[in-house]
Formats: sequence, structure tokens, C-alpha cells
Amino acid sequence: MGSMDDDVLAVAVVGLGGIARNAYLPVLGTRADLRLRLMTRDRAKLDALGDAYRVPAECRFTEMDALLGEAPLQAAFVHVATVAHVEVVTRLLDAGVPTYVDKPLADTLAGSRALVAHAERTGTPLMVGFNRRHAPAYVAAARAPRETVILQKNEADAPGAVRDVVFDDFIHVADTLRFLAPGEVSDVAVSGRVEDGMLEHVALTLAGPGFTCFGAMNRRAGAKSERLQLIGDGHQREVRDLADGPTGWTPVGRVKGIEQICEHFLAAVRGETQFPDLQDALATHELCEQVVERLDG
Repeated sequence: MGSMDDDVLAVAVVGLGGIARNAYLPVLGTRADLRLRLMTRDRAKLDALGDAYRVPAECRFTEMDALLGEAPLQAAFVHVATVAHVEVVTRLLDAGVPTYVDKPLADTLAGSRALVAHAERTGTPLMVGFNRRHAPAYVAAARAPRETVILQKNEADAPGAVRDVVFDDFIHVADTLRFLAPGEVSDVAVSGRVEDGMLEHVALTLAGPGFTCFGAMNRRAGAKSERLQLIGDGHQREVRDLADGPTGWTPVGRVKGIEQICEHFLAAVRGETQFPDLQDALATHELCEQVVERLDG
């Protein structure tokens, strides 16, 4: 008869910045079926979060060699800075650790392709964190009639370098449009405004037979917001800030699809479901590279 720990997964969270602290640890740190191992080079942050989530001292690491030198990991969530994704994810894949990486795979198409190829070569599962595909309101939107899709994702005042903004943030818009497109995309259009190398706003249109999907981001909108509109079959649907109406006491992680995407990844690690198509995730990165090229051109 198996022990009580047979169903408990040893899972690493590598990188403890804002996305890990605010989105993932509140979900992963409350699951009884996980034994967390935390890694960051910042010892003070490591100990503070280790204490908060009751992670034993021996499960806190500041170096990858030490993390991988312990008992085998069964899964890892990577939330380090984008520039470090290729190095960190490659180490985990080489060690045979199924890996979830916060979008993007890398900040270049070449780096993204290299990681996908490495995952396929090693046979180690790799999943990209496109949480909006799991947000309940957007899952419902994907089932609704939609001849026209309009998605706006804005920031208060945060213009940035074109590649950084497109791959670190606008990628959510690009991927969500691909997710909601009701057919094969035949036309792609990009426009935007770049001042002194800084992206102020960008728009992307994906069109195909009988449908148009339009996504826009303004980095000087005065307030942070997200709004999705669907029109089809004589009906309209609107979702604001990923919520399809009042959310009451529903946890933010559930509204944004963080709980659900974590569950999907962990279920796939356990062999209970399939990992998402990695080539499909790569297609979103290819689209983002197109956006960067057209804006920089």
C-alpha cells in the first residue's frame, strides 16, 4: 500500500518576483498536494516567502545546482526575468523536469524556437503560461458566437522599448486574439506609435473568412484596464478586467485563470490530461515577432 506522500509532487518555484508573489504562490502555496521548493538569489526575499508559506529551510535555494542536486523534482514553475528564461528553462529541461514558464518563452523568436526545439529533443514537457486561455469569462467567450472580437489592454503610463512591451505584455493580447479567432487567420495588420524608441500604443488585427479580431494596447491610457467585446449572431457580450460580471468573493487567481492553468499543468504532470500544443504557443511568439518587425520597420 502506498504512503501518504505518494500523491504529493515536489514542485520548484524558480524566481520570486511580483508575478510569483502576487499570482502563483497564493495558488500553489495553499495546495496540500505539493511540496514546494523555492529559489531566488535574494536570501531575504527567499526566507520571507519561505516563512510565509511554511516552506522548510532545506527546501529554500539560492542556486540552481543546489536545487537540482536535491531529491528529484517532479515539476517547476519559472518566473525569473524574461532575459533569463532560456538559461533557466534549458537547465530544467536537461534535468528532465516538466516545466511551466511564465510568458514569453524568450524575448526573441530565435530564443523561443530554441527552447521549443530543446523540449522536443529532450522529451521533457514544457508549457507556456497563457492564463487568459483558462480564465472562465474568456473560456465562455470562446464558446459564444463572434464575428467581431475587440480586446483592449491598457496601462496607466508605461511606454517601453518595443520588443519588451510586445513580448512581455502585448503577447497576452496577441495570444487571446488567436485563442478567440473563430477560424483560420488569413490577414494580419499592425499599427502603432513609437516615439524615441518607446512604444506608446499598438494595434493588431487578425482577420479571416467572416470574422475580424482587433486588439489594442495604449501605454498612456491614464489607468490600467482590460476590456473584451464580442459581437456575433445578433448578440453582444462584454467582459471587463477578465470578469464576466460581479465576482464577489471569488479569488482573483480563479478569475484570471491562474488556478485553472496551474491545475492543468499539474494534472498533465500526473498524466491525467495532455500538455497544450507547444507549437501553438510558438505560433503566438511568431506573431509577436511580426508585430515587433513592423513597428521597428
